[in-house]
Amino acid sequence: MNNVWFITGSSRGLGRSLTEAVLANGGRVAATARHPEQLADLVAQYGNLVLPLALDVTNAAQITEAVAAAVGHFGRLDVVVNNAGFGITGAAEAYTEEQVRSQLETNLYAPIAITRAVLPYLRKQRSGHILQISSIGGRIGNAGVSIYQAAKFGLSGFTEALAKEVAPLGIRVISVEPGGFRTDWASASMTFAPTIADYTAVNQRADYFASGDFVPMGDPAKAAQVLLDLVGHPNPPVHLVLGSEAAAFLEKADADRKAEFEHWLPVTLSTDHDEAGNFLDTPMGKLYLNNKVDHNASASSTGHLLSNNRAD
Repeated sequence: MNNVWFITGSSRGLGRSLTEAVLANGGRVAATARHPEQLADLVAQYGNLVLPLALDVTNAAQITEAVAAAVGHFGRLDVVVNNAGFGITGAAEAYTEEQVRSQLETNLYAPIAITRAVLPYLRKQRSGHILQISSIGGRIGNAGVSIYQAAKFGLSGFTEALAKEVAPLGIRVISVEPGGFRTDWASASMTFAPTIADYTAVNQRADYFASGDFVPMGDPAKAAQVLLDLVGHPNPPVHLVLGSEAAAFLEKADADRKAEFEHWLPVTLSTDHDEAGNFLDTPMGKLYLNNKVDHNASASSTGHLLSNNRAD
């Protein structure tokens, strides 16, 4: 594997695991971090196969410089991973204005900005993958993480729409949606809103995270291997859920949404104009039907993708 990867937040957590896995498998990495000196051990081991780059993902000028430096050093980009981010918990009304803005700037605006910066290069190549590290919190809502999940819902939605835009150009865009993984997301990287006593359930979640007792299900090294395999897959998904926790959450949420949708469907349909016909027969309906990304892998190929990640 000789792909060139551009990975944000590569000094710790999933970003670090992925950077190590790519290099160990013969890839090259433009590894960005706020403090790239934390990657010195990888430079010592892999030399010019890894390019550490200083990047604050909320700094537009640094984004442009980092992308240009990566292309200048390696000559191309094959896989872009928007991984940098952090969590926050608390009641929606309790967050400070700075906390709200920093969540949206880091977890939503930054990956959009980086994606827009790399697209001209990938479009010219007519190839490439963009992996957006979103969250199962981009598919379901939970009390206590409303602002974090607002950013992740936005990122997952942006990814789904973008995947349809760029598929004809040979570019694959995937929303990776993990549950809890054994990184520092819920510990050193977690921030907290001021406490409002009335929000008992929210405060219990915050106390649980702060206690250090939360032990996530997911293994970041296994997730990294899945992402390595993913970029070699001929028909990757638009949304990839990772972890049994995430799968359980999503199955429950999908069932609840379906039941609610079907219950209220008569009201939904009652608002059409009396002269409206079948939406799918309209020009917009036909455009919708044609604007799909066929990233549904066959059972056999999906099994091959996951076979390397099963416990013996």
